[in-house]
Amino acid sequence: MRLKLRASTTLVCTLLLTVCLAQADTCAQLMSARGRGLNYTTLKSALLQVVPANSPTTTPNGGLGFPMWLTLVDGSGIVCAVVTSLDGTRNNADVTADIWLGSRLISAQKANTANSFSTGLLALSTANLYAAVQPGGSLFGLQASNPVDALEAYQGNVANFGTSDDPLVGVRVGGVNVFGGGLALYYGGKKVGAIGVSGDTSCTDHVIAWKVRTLIHGGAVPVNGVFDKMIQDITFDPATGLITKASASGFGHPPCLNNPTSANSGGSIIQ
Repeated sequence: MRLKLRASTTLVCTLLLTVCLAQADTCAQLMSARGRGLNYTTLKSALLQVVPANSPTTTPNGGLGFPMWLTLVDGSGIVCAVVTSLDGTRNNADVTADIWLGSRLISAQKANTANSFSTGLLALSTANLYAAVQPGGSLFGLQASNPVDALEAYQGNVANFGTSDDPLVGVRVGGVNVFGGGLALYYGGKKVGAIGVSGDTSCTDHVIAWKVRTLIHGGAVPVNGVFDKMIQDITFDPATGLITKASASGFGHPPCLNNPTSANSGGSIIQ
């Protein structure tokens, strides 16, 4: 009798665990045409709509007009896709020469951060975390938590970086990044994963992530709390680099070089 009870209990626990784990969208659910449809092709298309391919002379998003990396993670933090705004059919675009190579992993960190610190009740962009992690801030040290899995992060053939065969795909690489560019994805009020964008100034990274999220209809953020916009209420002394005005909101971020204008930002920045 006791053995049967234990067996039944184990079965119930297993079923409950399966149900619990199913609450977060997996990569298969995010990328399926019958699910969210966020596959490599649709993400690449959305990024290219926001960032002109191989066009560093135009700055529709403010910043420097540089090409961008975008990473999608599922609800558990596993990387589902890594894309760039480079067009390999033009100018022999090369990820080792024509885009900030270090931004590939940063984009994954941003996606992981936005996914890890947003919930169904509170959406936090990576930009919202900037002020709180400064010395004396309430989250000082957060950026050192959840470190990148270095054994996974630097593996693989560079020729596959930014392609559908990117070595980060299928890996929970981790990492925390606390400047603009990471946004959680919400569908029907439910957090299902996140995107991270990197390759330009942090303010422009945020703007591009915001515009891409709008194109893929993933911005149904909770009505309570912070709406994960970038709140530019921090100022610095350009001569010393020291903060002269702390964030009044507590979720602030400083402006950037060639700071996005209201016309550039798509409504993603509060200035």
